[in-house]
Amino acid sequence: MSQPPVAPSPESLPAQAVAVDPVAVQRQRRRLLAADEAPWLHREVSRRMAERLPMIKLQPKTVLQWSAWLGGSQADLVQAYPQARQVWVDRDPSRAPQPGWLDRLLRRAHPEHCLPDQLSPGAAELLWANMCLHASEQLAPLLRSWQQALAVDGFLMFSCLGPDSFVELRPLYAREGWGEPAPPWIDMHDIGDELVQAGFADPVMDQELLTLTWTSPERLLEDLRALGGNVSPRRFAGLRGRGWRAKLLDALETLRGADGLLRARVELIYGHAFKPLSKARMAAETTVSLEQMRAMVRGGGPR
Repeated sequence: MSQPPVAPSPESLPAQAVAVDPVAVQRQRRRLLAADEAPWLHREVSRRMAERLPMIKLQPKTVLQWSAWLGGSQADLVQAYPQARQVWVDRDPSRAPQPGWLDRLLRRAHPEHCLPDQLSPGAAELLWANMCLHASEQLAPLLRSWQQALAVDGFLMFSCLGPDSFVELRPLYAREGWGEPAPPWIDMHDIGDELVQAGFADPVMDQELLTLTWTSPERLLEDLRALGGNVSPRRFAGLRGRGWRAKLLDALETLRGADGLLRARVELIYGHAFKPLSKARMAAETTVSLEQMRAMVRGGGPR
């Protein structure tokens, strides 16, 4: 029988690394893109994010929706900014908006589609990334690409899963030797630090804990699969059979409370930040000529 892959502990991972299996992420992504709509939790988080938009005074002319189809934010952003140009940014063109599809849904022109490497610097005043950051293999390059895509004074709004998501499953899986049930997602404070390193200003991070309930273990597993499945590089590496599934269903019964419902928490991280005017880098040593010095003293030279 195959053994779970050996990997470093979460504490030894650098903050800029996102501990997900990229092959598993792409496999789950293809499956979710084939669905008729975005995951239910993504749509709910989008609604909660959109409630924060009135606090932002800037009215964007162009809105970039990162991982737009799975973000499920089309209706929320069109309602918030009906006059803005909407651009879907996605590595997978299979869900590019088609003429007529959103016309019927939103009664307006369909959005454009763009690959991430086709974006021009300063392309938009708002970059919206709902529930996609936690599925990225590397955080720092992603944040740098977001910063580059924004215009000066443009703003970023994003959401993602936090490390306390589904913590109830971790001791259960550890006890049975099943590997990890989910990746050790990045803490919001580390994300805030990385935003500053990427060139963003005034990052504001917020956290929300949701308690989800289910009537049966089968329903719980259905919802977890609808959210994307397990993409941890430390998940059990072998194939699972019916016997394992039956044992898992029995183990999940331990999550049932006094009211008869199974419970697990989801940690949601929200963040927003602005792109400031770039500051010129100061060299450790600067050399000026005598003529330049005289000009600066007279007030006519470079400052």
